[in-house]
Amino acid sequence: MRYIPQTKAEREEMLRSVGISSSASLFECIPKEVRLKALPQLPEALSESQLVTHLSSLASKNRPAGTHASFLGAGVYDHYVPSVINHMLLRQEFYTAYTPYQPEISQGTLTAIFEYQTMICCLTGMDVSNASLYDSATGGAESMMLAASHTRRSRILIARSVHPEIRTVIKTYAQFSGIQVEEIPFDPETGKLTDIPADQTVAAVFVQSPNFFGIVEDLPAVSGASHNAGALAVCVCDPLSLALLTPPGECGFDIAIGETQPLGLKMSFGGPYAGFMAVKEKLMRRLPGRIVGETTDTEGRRAYVLTLQAREQHIRREKATSNICSNQALCALASTIYLSLMGPQGLRECAEQSAQKAAYLQDKLKKTGKFAPLFSGPFFREFAVSCSADAHAVNKAVKEAGMTGGLILSGKYPQYRNCLLLAVTEQRSKEQCDELTERMAAL
Repeated sequence: MRYIPQTKAEREEMLRSVGISSSASLFECIPKEVRLKALPQLPEALSESQLVTHLSSLASKNRPAGTHASFLGAGVYDHYVPSVINHMLLRQEFYTAYTPYQPEISQGTLTAIFEYQTMICCLTGMDVSNASLYDSATGGAESMMLAASHTRRSRILIARSVHPEIRTVIKTYAQFSGIQVEEIPFDPETGKLTDIPADQTVAAVFVQSPNFFGIVEDLPAVSGASHNAGALAVCVCDPLSLALLTPPGECGFDIAIGETQPLGLKMSFGGPYAGFMAVKEKLMRRLPGRIVGETTDTEGRRAYVLTLQAREQHIRREKATSNICSNQALCALASTIYLSLMGPQGLRECAEQSAQKAAYLQDKLKKTGKFAPLFSGPFFREFAVSCSADAHAVNKAVKEAGMTGGLILSGKYPQYRNCLLLAVTEQRSKEQCDELTERMAAL
């Protein structure tokens, strides 16, 4: 809002209508000891045009990803977003602040959500998907509670190679749910999860593939070990990678979660995105959030309706699986449009280019003799390297060349000093990879 629409007289009238004489009275309920004693010195007021110029000057200090080569990943990736996606999202039928959770919402919105659910099931190899969640982290927390409820157990195992933010959110939910969360280590040589100490007290085993380091896990081995202990197998997966890799549903997993950011959503400083959650049919009635189902109306025509809503507003609280009520309908629609545009062949080409260009960059860095792969396992789009020089200095040199380098791993994994996590998408060119290598090796 660029201006305050109310006049002084109108504000005074509003105060009188609630029975107070001045706006200062609104703060009388706040103890005096915690109130600000005096306002800081405010700058001189600017006109609208001056303020817009000033804010534009501040905004210009940011470097949008579209203006330079970015090799930063760690869960958010610089993939190309076709212009038609924004054109469709801004149509008034979709672009609304209304949260679609009532059964009587429009058939157009329901159809779009149903298409989203269908595409997520096709990608993950699962039987049922909900209408999206906030993000992959809340998907992880919901999966944990679903598993504990289904197995009637209260112990969760999660690989340390799962994204740190997902692990943190799961632990936060567990703290107030009576669930014990234990982290299991990954092989320091391959980067894979190799030892799964599951037993008859474990409700679920969580693994991510490709994991935080970009390493592709042995999913059949993880699901087999989980099921041998009577536990559910949960996979955090990258939807773009599923254009190349065997989906978790075909590897025996019970639940697949993740984020649709690589599918038509800009990085946007970290969000919002859409979290997806899909399950096997046996868990359908425990799936949290909203699910759109297909039916027929009174005249026999195909119709869609919200169904199997397992939250406490719709069923008895003691039978509710979750109280999560909102989804990311607009972001989910963006991913639906993206998948429709790309089709199976286009999605596969995007994934292949990302994988091949990442392999090219890793090979170039190895040949300098100054960088070594941190893990030997196969990877997709992203890989970690140890640096002979200080990682901060390496990233600084890259920044001075007008590029964004990788994530310094010691911030998330303190044991990996002077190590970088680099991501390469289909947007990066061979020339950009060569320039990055030259800048990184110059130290």
